[in-house]
Amino acid sequence: MSAMEQINPFHEGELKAQARAGVGDVAKWAGGFIRDYLPEQHRDFHTNLPFLVVSGADAQGNTWITMLEGPDGFATSPDIRRIDLATALDKTDPLAETFETGTDIGVLGIELATRRRNRFSGHIRGTPEGYAIDIRQTFGNCPQYIHERVWTRAAKPAVPQAQTGAALTAAQIAQIEAADTMFIGSGHQGDVGAASNGFDASHRGGAPGFVHVADPTHLQIPDYAGNNFFNTIGNLVANPRIGLLFVDFETGSLLHLTGRAEIDWSPRNAHDPDAWRVINVEIDQVIERPGAVGLRWNTQDHLGRRLKVAKRVQESASITSFYLEAIDGRALDPFKAGQHLPIEVQIPGQAGTSKRSYSLSGNPGDLSQYRLSIKREDKGLVSRFLHDALQTGGVIDARPPSGDFVIPCSNCPLVLISAGVGLTPMVSALYANADQTDRNVWYVHGARNGRDHALKAEVDALVAQNTALTRRIFYSQPDASDVLGRDYDVQGRITAGDVLDLSAGPDARYMLCGPAAFLSDMRAGLEAAGVPADNIHFETFGPTG
Repeated sequence: MSAMEQINPFHEGELKAQARAGVGDVAKWAGGFIRDYLPEQHRDFHTNLPFLVVSGADAQGNTWITMLEGPDGFATSPDIRRIDLATALDKTDPLAETFETGTDIGVLGIELATRRRNRFSGHIRGTPEGYAIDIRQTFGNCPQYIHERVWTRAAKPAVPQAQTGAALTAAQIAQIEAADTMFIGSGHQGDVGAASNGFDASHRGGAPGFVHVADPTHLQIPDYAGNNFFNTIGNLVANPRIGLLFVDFETGSLLHLTGRAEIDWSPRNAHDPDAWRVINVEIDQVIERPGAVGLRWNTQDHLGRRLKVAKRVQESASITSFYLEAIDGRALDPFKAGQHLPIEVQIPGQAGTSKRSYSLSGNPGDLSQYRLSIKREDKGLVSRFLHDALQTGGVIDARPPSGDFVIPCSNCPLVLISAGVGLTPMVSALYANADQTDRNVWYVHGARNGRDHALKAEVDALVAQNTALTRRIFYSQPDASDVLGRDYDVQGRITAGDVLDLSAGPDARYMLCGPAAFLSDMRAGLEAAGVPADNIHFETFGPTG
C-alpha cells in the first residue's frame, strides 16, 4: 500500500487546521510517515531517557502535562507496541489519579543535549511496577527551537506541598517570562477506535520570554512553522482544553497550567514576528510543585563558538553555500556525515536571537572549515537573513555539530536518496566514503532541473574517483539546456521502484532526506517491497527557513 492509499491519520480538527493554514492535502502523504509501532531505534531512544513528558486529562476533563522520571533503566520496551515504566507520579501531580486508573495520553521523548525528540500517543494503565503504555501512533520531529541542556541527578528531597491557584503569581510570571522552553498538552476524542484519538505532548522553544504574559490569567504562545501535521493546533481546534508545563531546570520544580486556548491565525500584533500563528491561552488553574523531579539541567553556553563567513558560493538558483571558519583559530569540532550545525543569529528588528539547525554539506575529514548549503525560503526568517544579509566576513554563533542521522553501518551497501536541498547530508556522506572501496554507495538525487541542481560538479568529481560510488540523477522538469545522460539520468521524480531497481541487496541501508511528502512515499514504497523498517533511516525538513 502506497502512502497515497493509506488511511487518513488525521481527525477533523487537524484537517481544519491544515486547510486554514493552506498547506495542502497533508493526508495524501502523512499516512506513510506515521507508524502504529515504535521502530527499534525509537525504542532504544525512549528507554534510555531519564524522563518522559506526558499529557492527559484529569477526572474533570482538564488537560495537563507533566514529567515522568525514574532511575536508569526505568523505561523498558517488551515489544514494538508497548513501553513499561518502573516509576509512579507523586500524589500532588495533577495526572496521578487518572494514570493509575488508565487513560489516553501523549508522550514526548526529548534529549535536550542532542536536540533529538520523538513523540507517540497511546493508553497508560497502572501496573504493580508502575505503568504500562500501549502505543497508538508514533512519529518523529525536527530539532528546531530546542535549547541544548545536559542533565544530572540530584538528591530528591521530600516534595513540598503543591501551591495551587487560579492565576499566576508575580514569581510565576517572572519564571515564564525568563523561560526559553515549555511543553504543551492537547487532546481529542472522536469516533470510537480512531487512531487519531488521544493526546499529544509537544515541545515549544524560543528566545527567553517567547511566551508573552498578557496578565495573570492570559498567555500568548507563538506558533512557528513546523511539519504541517498541526497535531497541537488541530487538537485545540477540536477541543480548546490545553495543558502547559514550565520546568525550572535549576531546581527541578514544575509549573503546571490548565486552561482553554483560541488560535489567532493572522496575528497582527504578535510579540514575536517569527510567529505564523498565536495560541491565546486563558488559564483556569495553576499548580506549582517545588522540587518535583530529581533531575537538574545545565546549558552548554561554554561550548558555543563564533564563526566567520570565509566565502559564499551560489550553488543553484535558490541554494547558497556558506563556508565558516573559527574566529579564535582553534580547530573546529569534528562531525559525522549527516549531522547538523546549530547556529544562532541576531536579526535586526527581532527582540531575541533566532536559532536554526542546518545539515553540514562538506567533507567530515576537513576541519579547517564548515560548509552549510542553505535554501532561501520565501517565508523563512533566518534563511532570508543569511542569503540577503550575511556576507563574507560576517559572524554567526554556533554550537558543536549534533544529530543522529549518520551512516548506520561500517561497510554495508548504502543508498543515499534525496530531493531538493535534502542533498546536503548526502554529499557529506559521499565525502566520507570517497576513499572506501569495500562498500558500494549509490547517490540518488532528484531536482527540478539544472538551475536547481546544487553541488552537481562536486558530486560528479567524487563519483569519478571511486568505482564503488554510483550516481543516479532525476530531473522532474528539465530545461532545454539540460542534457540527458550528462546532466541527469532520468526524467521524472524518484520512486521506490527506481531505488529497488538498483539491486543494492538485502543488507543495504537506505538514508533518505527531503520534504516530508517525498520521505513518506519513499519509505512506504520501500517497506511495501519488503525492505525492513530498521534498514530505512530518514531526516525531514519543513518550511522552517
